[in-house]
Amino acid sequence: MDFELNDDQRALQEAARRFAQGELKPLALELEKTNEPVPAEWLRRYAEQGFLGINLPSEFGGLGLSNLDAMIVLEEFVKISCAVAFPVFESSAGPIHAIARNADPEMARSLCQRVCAGDAVVAVSMSEPNAGTALTDLSTRARIEGDEIVISGQKRWCSGGGHADGYLVYCRLSDEPGAKGLGAVFVDSGREGLSFGPQEELMGFRGIPSADIFLDDVRVPKSHLVVPAGGFRRLMEAFDLERCGNATMSMGLAAAALDQVLAYVDERRQFDKPLADFQAVQLRLADMAMRVEASRLLIWRAVSRSDAEGLPSLADASLAKCFANEVTREVCGSAVQLMGGYGYHREYGAEQRLRDSWGWGIAGGTIDIQKVNIAAALLGRRFNQRA
Repeated sequence: MDFELNDDQRALQEAARRFAQGELKPLALELEKTNEPVPAEWLRRYAEQGFLGINLPSEFGGLGLSNLDAMIVLEEFVKISCAVAFPVFESSAGPIHAIARNADPEMARSLCQRVCAGDAVVAVSMSEPNAGTALTDLSTRARIEGDEIVISGQKRWCSGGGHADGYLVYCRLSDEPGAKGLGAVFVDSGREGLSFGPQEELMGFRGIPSADIFLDDVRVPKSHLVVPAGGFRRLMEAFDLERCGNATMSMGLAAAALDQVLAYVDERRQFDKPLADFQAVQLRLADMAMRVEASRLLIWRAVSRSDAEGLPSLADASLAKCFANEVTREVCGSAVQLMGGYGYHREYGAEQRLRDSWGWGIAGGTIDIQKVNIAAALLGRRFNQRA
């Protein structure tokens, strides 16, 4: 068991760090102010550097690297902000991977190549007003009519809603109850009958726009069927990779908070000495560092143990996500406390990380539902939450 990155991975990490630290800070500040997503011209710059679709196959436009390589790059971007990291997250852990593995090969190849070139963003559309954690209660319906699929329903909490170029829409494709009737369809933007609600005003995640999606008999080609009814398990297996991306977004925020506070306490003086000289501060720093390192190792283990399909297990992904989601709230909160008024001030970024940190433990499956997944893996059986 080797815990060291190889030479190629260190070079990739350094390239991502140099680009993120050297070029993305002004963009991050702008997105936080405007709540707009990364502009198209920046997406193309990401693509030119090879940072989109890192772990997608080369024939699909990606670099064909590992999931671990993708998480290494993602961490460096999220240390700047979640907003500038989000396109990397979507292309290295998001719904495009479910499409690449399950969709019509021609459609999948074309769409993946556009994503990797920075010409398209694909968002996932799962939750509904009455179906979040209880995802098998989805009511959005799709039916096949000749060479077309017709979709109707309402989706909620779609990150990228109204801005993405297409959506992987989880929907009910048959009358079979529960998961048996569920599948997914790709819906490209601009389709007649597709509309969006107003942009949500969230506690954090500025620069990652979110909105309701309304589908009123939206028609797409039959080739846009990604997973048919009964294939819900395949969707959720791909979603375990997204959970690892979520965990990396969490851990990257915590790592950035730790880096900032280390510099702060070594420079800031009280009672004629640096804050770092106080034992209470030292103990808190040690706790923060232990949590960040443990979180990183859980994520790297999960993606390194990906199966033959390149997907982590539910147990590994849930452990990594749950721990990282809790750690980021603790570490980012400790950073605000240690920095005092400067931590609470918008200018210095610590309070933004704290706001953003809270969202990852809600998005992609709550902290509590990850614990249910972990318990199920430990005991070797699933639990009926409806009983």
